[in-house]
Amino acid sequence: MKRITIDPITRLEGHGKIEIFLDEDGEVKNVYFQVPELRGFEKFCEGRPVEELPLIVTKICGVCPGCHHMASGKAVDAVFGVRPTPTARKLRELFYMAHFVHSHIAHFFALGAPDFVVGPDAPKAKRNILGVIEKVGADIGKEVIKQRRIAQEIQALLGGHQTQVMMNVPGGVRKGLTAAERDDIVKKSEVFVDFARFSIKIFEDVVLANEAYVEVILNGPYALKLHSMGLVDENNKVNFYDGKVRIVDTRGEELYKYAPTEYLDYVAEHVEPWSYLKFPFLKQIGWKGFIDGQDSSVYHATPLSRLNAAEGMSTPLAQKEFDRMYDVLGGKPVHATLAMHWARLVELLYSAEHCLELALDPDITGTDLRTPVEKITGEGVDTVEAQRGTLTHHYWTDKKGVVTKVNIIVGTTNNNAAINMSIKKAAQGLIKKGVEVTDGTLNKIEMAFRAYDPCFSCATHSLPGKMPMILDIRDADGKLLRTIQRD
Repeated sequence: MKRITIDPITRLEGHGKIEIFLDEDGEVKNVYFQVPELRGFEKFCEGRPVEELPLIVTKICGVCPGCHHMASGKAVDAVFGVRPTPTARKLRELFYMAHFVHSHIAHFFALGAPDFVVGPDAPKAKRNILGVIEKVGADIGKEVIKQRRIAQEIQALLGGHQTQVMMNVPGGVRKGLTAAERDDIVKKSEVFVDFARFSIKIFEDVVLANEAYVEVILNGPYALKLHSMGLVDENNKVNFYDGKVRIVDTRGEELYKYAPTEYLDYVAEHVEPWSYLKFPFLKQIGWKGFIDGQDSSVYHATPLSRLNAAEGMSTPLAQKEFDRMYDVLGGKPVHATLAMHWARLVELLYSAEHCLELALDPDITGTDLRTPVEKITGEGVDTVEAQRGTLTHHYWTDKKGVVTKVNIIVGTTNNNAAINMSIKKAAQGLIKKGVEVTDGTLNKIEMAFRAYDPCFSCATHSLPGKMPMILDIRDADGKLLRTIQRD
C-alpha cells in the first residue's frame, strides 16, 4: 500500500499532517487527518477562582483570544447568576465585532486568497500573502495590514490588550468608553465597511469572474451534504455574541433550536484512536460514522453553516450580499465547501456594519458598567460564534467559586468530522490511477481543510494528564501485525 504524506500542512493556525493511503491500483483507499499537538487548558483551569478564567483562556490561542474571552465571560456571568448591564453587553459586542473584522481579513487575504488570487497550481513559494500582494499590488497589501491594525487598536482600547484580553468581569466590563473614543471608533468602523465591500469586489473580480473557479466551487471534489449549525437571534438572523443555536438539515429545514445551556442534550463527542481531537455529532441522531447526507449525524459550524442556519443578516449591506451569494450558488442551503470563503466575506461586511451600529448606539458611552454579584450558582455555560465555528464554555465550581471541572467545545472541534470527510473526498477526487500527483494536487487537497479556517491550538486542548502513544505496525495490505503502546 502506497502512502502520501502532507507534513506539515500549511496556512492554518496550529500544526497538522495528512496521511493518504493508496491501493494497488493507485486509488485513494483512506485518508487520515492528524494533529500532533496537545494542549491542557481544561485541566489548567481546575483549582482556579472562576473569575480568573476569562484571563486564562485567552492563552489558548493567539489568533482567537477574544472568542474565548467572550465565551468565558458569559459562562462566568452564569456562575454568579448575573447578566451584564446594557452598556456592558454592547461594549463586549463592539469589541467582538472588531475581533471578527481583524480575523476574517487575516484568513481571506493571508490564508485563503493565495489559492485563488495566486492560483492553486502556482509555485509553492508564491502561494502566500506576498504572492497575493504581488498580484493585487502593494497599496492593497498595505491597506490589508492597516485595517487589521485598526481593528486591533479597537480591541486594545476596549479589552486592555488585543491578545491578552482583560475586558470582562463578572456581570460586566472593567472600563467604559468616552465620547471622544466613541467618535474615533465610528470613523474607523465606516472605513471597515468600505474595506469589506472592497474585499467582496476582489472576490467578485478574481473568483466569480473566473468560470473555472466557479466550476471548482460548485462541482469540484469538495462538496459535502451536512447539517449546518449557527447562533441566531430571536428573528433567526445571524448573531455572533448571543442567541440560540439553530441547526438545519441538509435541505435547510430546522432540526433543532436550543439555548446554550441545553447543548449536552443535542451534541455528543465521538473518539477515534488515531486522533487527539474529538468528533462532535448530533446526539439525538446518534453516531453513524463519517458519512454525509440527510441521515448523517455530522454537522459543520462555519461561516457558511451560520448563513445556512440563519434566515438572513441583521444589517442591510450584508443582507444584500447574503441574497446574492445564495442566488449565484443556486439557493439555500449551499454545500460547496469552498463557498465558505464567500460566506466569510459576507460576515466581514456584517461585522463592519454592526461595529458601526454599536459605536453609534447612545448606550455605548454609558457609565453603568457592571451588575453586582450576590451569589455563586456553581455552574455556568454559554456560547458565542467564534470565527471558526460555534464555541461553548462550560464551568463547574464549588461553593466558593473555585473551578472543579471545565468543558470547552471549540469551532474547529465541531468541524473535525467534516474536515476529515472533506479532505478524504478531495483526495479521492484528485488522485486517480495514472494521474501524476504534483505539488499543486496536494495543495488542492489542503484547500479542503483551509476553507474551514481551522485553529488546532484551540481544538487540541484536552490532555488526560499523561501522553499515551499507540504505534500500529501494518503490512503492505494494511493488515495490523503488531501494536506497541505506551500509557
